[in-house]
Amino acid sequence: MAYPHVLYAYFVIPFIINMFVFTALVSSRPWPPITIFSTFENESTIENNLCKDTICMKRASSDYGKLVQQIPIGVLRPSSVSDIVKLVKTSYESPSPFTIAARGNGHSVRGQAMAKDGVVVDMSTLNSSRGLFGNTGIRVSGDASLGFYADVGGEQLWIDVLRTTLAQGLAPVSWTDYLYLTVGGTLSNAGISGQSSFHGPQISNVLEMDVITGKGELMTCSKDNNSDLFYAVLGGLGQFGIITRARIVLDKAPKRVKWFKIIYNDFAKFTKDQEYLISVDGFNYVEGSLIMASSPADSFFSPSDESMISSLASKTGILYCLEAVKYYDDSILNTIGEELQNILKALHFDPGFIFNKVASLFDFLNRVRAEELLLTTLGLWDVPHPWLNLFVPRSRIMDFNQGVFVDIVKNQSESAGPFLVYPINRKKWDDRMSVVIPEDNDDMFYTVALLNSAGGTIDPAVIDKQNNDILEYCRKNGIMIKEYFPHYKKKEEWMKHFGKKWSVFKERKEQFDPKMILSPGQGIFNSE
Repeated sequence: MAYPHVLYAYFVIPFIINMFVFTALVSSRPWPPITIFSTFENESTIENNLCKDTICMKRASSDYGKLVQQIPIGVLRPSSVSDIVKLVKTSYESPSPFTIAARGNGHSVRGQAMAKDGVVVDMSTLNSSRGLFGNTGIRVSGDASLGFYADVGGEQLWIDVLRTTLAQGLAPVSWTDYLYLTVGGTLSNAGISGQSSFHGPQISNVLEMDVITGKGELMTCSKDNNSDLFYAVLGGLGQFGIITRARIVLDKAPKRVKWFKIIYNDFAKFTKDQEYLISVDGFNYVEGSLIMASSPADSFFSPSDESMISSLASKTGILYCLEAVKYYDDSILNTIGEELQNILKALHFDPGFIFNKVASLFDFLNRVRAEELLLTTLGLWDVPHPWLNLFVPRSRIMDFNQGVFVDIVKNQSESAGPFLVYPINRKKWDDRMSVVIPEDNDDMFYTVALLNSAGGTIDPAVIDKQNNDILEYCRKNGIMIKEYFPHYKKKEEWMKHFGKKWSVFKERKEQFDPKMILSPGQGIFNSE
């Protein structure tokens, strides 16, 4: 959802104030001496790449969430994978190991890519160095009989994977909503979007990886080779290794998409139709969202349709928007209309509340980018993001709607969203992977993403209180949610989060990162 939709915000704290405060903090801090490479061969190469100036330290000390600040002792800008291997091996073999966090595009929200008093690895410099030698870090291989795939550097952005594969008429089958995220970053979580019900999350579409473990070992792993590491790393929150290459499944890319949005005022009908669409052949993407009076404008709708929908939302307090997409090309151009009508006639929306348009596959998958650029120009992108992302059992989604969407989100009127809610088919997830989903036996569960922005008149603390109210409601009412992008402060909370997977998760940590070097920002093994 990984990644994520564009967030609405009202004001932005001026950059110059942030820089002034950070510079003062860095300048006044009693820095430890940088002696971590002193006893190792080639230490000069790493030391030269360890950036400690104010700009790179500021970047490594924050993330998209703007909620946490943790200052490292330096930032490694690797020119090759071997530089990262040397760094990790140096720490592992040291009597006093230092922590290490790999940072892709820094799109985490609670400090997951940070390393307080450790070293942050700026993975983006690998992309720059590959380019020097005519290697983009993305290589497409395979054939029609054996299947196609792309070998992709962990530092690569998904938008570049899309561009490269589309040039050969191919594309990955599973995405996040926002494409300016790194391959290694989303695979460390799961990587979800509206395609997940049909193809599984992104982690279900990986054939092989190269991973640097917490021992400084560069290992190739797959389902059949070093499988323990393979399943540990996928959805493993960076705890077991740094992904330097992933082999991603590709399929033939369609030319166009038929894109629908359908408005409901009845949550039961909305969810029934969503579940139907992910249970039958026809569509390739299904998501859903809430629409309230305070919701940001949606460029999908015409101005007149947007005005009508906003007016209705003001009267009802809350609406639900089902979003569905059908991929197609010239081969079904003459039959797609009839095929879609046969599916849509089984739905339960009111006439006049279905909207559609045609777009290229690239424009659809990259739909968030235009809005991001607009908000960046207005200074409304770089603000705090107190997100709450949950997996909710299907059996309790009606209770969740009333207790959370209506009684808390709507009635408190503290936030604007966007807020996403859509079902996912469980059968596309592999329980051997580290990621956790609801532990019931239902064949579906719901993704709920409360993607709030704060800043200006909106205090992040107010949104955090609302998030805590939501979690407390679930706890008191026995709704056994699982957090996606989890953030906990105590070991007992992490143990509860992983549930039946905790013992295996802990064993894998002892196997691949016994000195607990990697991804300290998660706080899983170094919390209270």
